[in-house]
Amino acid sequence: MASIETITALEGLRQRVAGWKREGLRVGFVPTMGNLHAGHHSLVRLARAEADRVVASVFVNPTQFGPDEDFDRYPRTPDEDAAGLEAAGCDVLWLPSVETMYPFGADNAVQMRVPGVTDVLEGERRPGHFDGVATVVSRLFNQVQPDVAAFGRKDYQQLAVIRYLVRDLAFPIRLLAGDTLREADGLAMSSRNRYLSAAERGQAVEIHQTLQAMRERLVGGSPADAVESMARQRLQGAGFEVDYAAVRTPELVAPVDSAGRRVLLIAARLGSTRLIDNLEFELAGT
Repeated sequence: MASIETITALEGLRQRVAGWKREGLRVGFVPTMGNLHAGHHSLVRLARAEADRVVASVFVNPTQFGPDEDFDRYPRTPDEDAAGLEAAGCDVLWLPSVETMYPFGADNAVQMRVPGVTDVLEGERRPGHFDGVATVVSRLFNQVQPDVAAFGRKDYQQLAVIRYLVRDLAFPIRLLAGDTLREADGLAMSSRNRYLSAAERGQAVEIHQTLQAMRERLVGGSPADAVESMARQRLQGAGFEVDYAAVRTPELVAPVDSAGRRVLLIAARLGSTRLIDNLEFELAGT
């Protein structure tokens, strides 16, 4: 297998992608913020299955972090990231600087905003977060010019935002959704898991277990508000500070009393670490 190529200049990236396209090759793309794990690597393989060449970006985006969030301490592991991407079959690591991504500075950048879906759940608790996500993803799409792009289902609301963005702006990109990869005990793989102490790591699995309990209650006929209340109490009893434990439809609106797809979403803090997870399933009629 050829070695991965790391590109840091936009002109070099554009030349590489243009060369591939002149050869009639399809380009896949996996945007990341680095500190990669097996979940990210699975997205590279997902993109590879739909494309001839794959680009992965590593860019810790300042515009999607709030003033009290963890931008400065977000783990940066470029050497390990490159090695993992190469092993997963990635062709190019796109490693832009802040100056390349935001030529006029992050505070003076043209902003993107996706309405509606960004106003609830994560968007309600992290104002401006999804504006930063939409802004940086739009720029990355413009830089890489991919045919397909892979995102993980773990960031369920982010995926919904990107789907809206792609459809509304008519990006000629096919989106691929990768399943959440989990540790053996069910904890969703996340770059933020490394912030957890040994004791907190043992507690963290309670999020996935609570999602499973929520599903069981809903299948058993419990109303959504009662299930949400149960989940909050359970997590608080396990030592979490709960931002939300929500029952929603795939459109992220509160469900009416009927059958159909459901997504359960949790965001909760354990110590100084904020964790998110979700579970999607079909709720059958009675």
